[in-house]
Amino acid sequence: MQDLKITLIQSDLHWEDIGANLASFEEKIWQIGESTDVIILPEMFTTGFTMNAPELAEMMNMKTTKWMKQMADQTGALILGSFITNVHERYFNRLLWMEPGGHHKTYDKRHLFRMANEHQVYSPGESLLIGTWKGWRICPLVCYDLRFPVWSRNRYNSSERRPAYDLLVYVANWPMVRSNAWETLLKARAIENLSYAAGVNRVGMDGNGVEYNGLSAVVNPKGDTIFSVESSETIKTIQLNAHSLQAYREKFPAYLDADDFSIEIERMEEYDYLSGLS
Repeated sequence: MQDLKITLIQSDLHWEDIGANLASFEEKIWQIGESTDVIILPEMFTTGFTMNAPELAEMMNMKTTKWMKQMADQTGALILGSFITNVHERYFNRLLWMEPGGHHKTYDKRHLFRMANEHQVYSPGESLLIGTWKGWRICPLVCYDLRFPVWSRNRYNSSERRPAYDLLVYVANWPMVRSNAWETLLKARAIENLSYAAGVNRVGMDGNGVEYNGLSAVVNPKGDTIFSVESSETIKTIQLNAHSLQAYREKFPAYLDADDFSIEIERMEEYDYLSGLS
């Protein structure tokens, strides 16, 4: 592993306006001004956190997918962000992992925010995504997932003698009223998983009158905040230190004492079939 440069883009969003948001983020990406390995965008970065899925959902390989491929190709970076997808009239809050060249993976938000009725509009994901990029193993998750530590637990890979991932990423639309939970839980996820944790949130006010103050942050495995920014639109590149991560894990291998467990998920046959088509 070499050091990894990640870029956080904390931004206001144009409410339910896909074209305006893609144009805005394209401009922000060109403002990065230095080479980077990973570019992280907020949750539902093309629309804001809306339940208007029937009007705004896209099929895969359409506008947003093609835009992310273009941005990945032009920057040479992995692009992460979630948007609304339609799979045979079922809607998903889908994070897209897009690499240069068009190779991509997806993660569908598992924990749907019932306080906004997200669970009544969207279908939950059923599998965790851990991908490899530049020698780092990255686990990307979405907003409300942050509150559920079992889902993100970093398992020890005995065959490779290392934890399953090195970086947790949360893309979010996390309201200002619960910002203390956001900051606290980001630190907790980093500490308990002996991993870097990066959270990218939005700022501004959405079409429902919900206010967001960002607090996008990067936390190291000890729980120290390397970077955090409140309220303002910000583009920030942080270099994650591979040697520090490995040295700390060797000195404090708490993952070797973790409890073994399994997660049981009630599967939907229709989803298993459709996921192969998406």
